[in-house]
Amino acid sequence: MARSTLLRTSVVLASLALLLTGCATGSADQDPGASAAPSASAEPELAGDLTISAAASLKAAFDGLATEFEAQHPSVDVQPITYDGSSTLATQIIEGAPVDVFASADEKNMQKVVDEGLASGPELFATNTLVLVVPAGNPGGVEGLDDLANADLTVVLCAAEVPCGAASTTLLSNAGVTPSVDSYEQNVTAVLTKVAAGEADAGLVYVTDAATTDDVDTVEVDGADEVVNRYPIVALSAAADPEIAEAFVAFVLSDQGQEVLAALGFGAP
Repeated sequence: MARSTLLRTSVVLASLALLLTGCATGSADQDPGASAAPSASAEPELAGDLTISAAASLKAAFDGLATEFEAQHPSVDVQPITYDGSSTLATQIIEGAPVDVFASADEKNMQKVVDEGLASGPELFATNTLVLVVPAGNPGGVEGLDDLANADLTVVLCAAEVPCGAASTTLLSNAGVTPSVDSYEQNVTAVLTKVAAGEADAGLVYVTDAATTDDVDTVEVDGADEVVNRYPIVALSAAADPEIAEAFVAFVLSDQGQEVLAALGFGAP
């Protein structure tokens, strides 16, 4: 009897051990489709709208960056981005336009927004330089900056208050050229559009803008590498969702964001 009792006891203990082991592994081997409870430290998924104002020269880059950002954060909806001259965008923000992120083509216009207490700690994310553009085939026979002083040619430049205009003024001054300008445009896109359409014989735009169309030829100019525009970006203090705004800024500054910018010809900050 003692031997039989001992045998039965051993069998019971072994069965209990198997049962407990099965319970432990069963919780780990649940239906793969079942969701595990999120840990307390897990970051919540970003959700909401994002409103961006960016310099006109950033259109190709920021359209791509916005698409990639939305792909990473499916619950975020980037609203149609406002592109214009940085001075115009800065004025709109100062006057109360609801904007979450501002990306300027220069530090001067960004500083206006910072000085108004609307943002702090902007970070540089890209650089850009100018190039002389002419309609495809160069019908005006433009060879360099000196030709911009020729009154017989139609010349368009950015207005002095926008970054591309300030850079153009500096570049021409350094070269000792007083241009014969037929029109000053609100942003670099407008200059490129007029030259590409053959409405002007020459204009100065960023190298990144010139690369977006086959309707213009470029004429490299000496000294352009010494006149560099530095682009800052910031999440505005009144952003509707500061977490989303800061996440987009971080994305632009990330290796992935920098690769997008570099592929379009922007320099490193």
